[in-house]
Amino acid sequence: MKQIKFIFFLSMLLGVVSCDLTDPPAIEGVALEEMTGEWWVTFTVDGEDIYGIGYNIITTYNTAANNTTEMWLDDLEHTWSFKLRTPVNPETLSFGGSGLSEQYYDITATVTNGVITKGNTETTGGNMTDGISFDVEFSDDAGTIYHVEGYRRTGFQEDEH
Repeated sequence: MKQIKFIFFLSMLLGVVSCDLTDPPAIEGVALEEMTGEWWVTFTVDGEDIYGIGYNIITTYNTAANNTTEMWLDDLEHTWSFKLRTPVNPETLSFGGSGLSEQYYDITATVTNGVITKGNTETTGGNMTDGISFDVEFSDDAGTIYHVEGYRRTGFQEDEH
């Protein structure tokens, strides 16, 4: 019995001594954290939902470079089917650009007036969260400017569509 206790004590001692007591690695965040997320948005032309699609999810997320100069703007093929890498200004929470290559189809797009606002947008469920709005024009539908506007997904059931 003493031999079993000694082996147990020795293995515990070796386990403690062999632990790496250095600092854990720093986990880096997303460079554009303030601008990334899921958004419930509507698409309108001249104030009208001309396709009757209501609210749809789009996402904004960092590029693989995880820099502060561009982000992905992606409707996950829910509406026009667009995925655009757009220039950003994280200081003003604005974004946009022209001649942006669309990743799902062989077209380009122009995004203007892109802005994210912090905490001042009311959801359809009555909660306050961040807002997003921008205008987008696609080269295969030149002349039609879609106004996209909505709010950051809160996770509350009353805000889901």
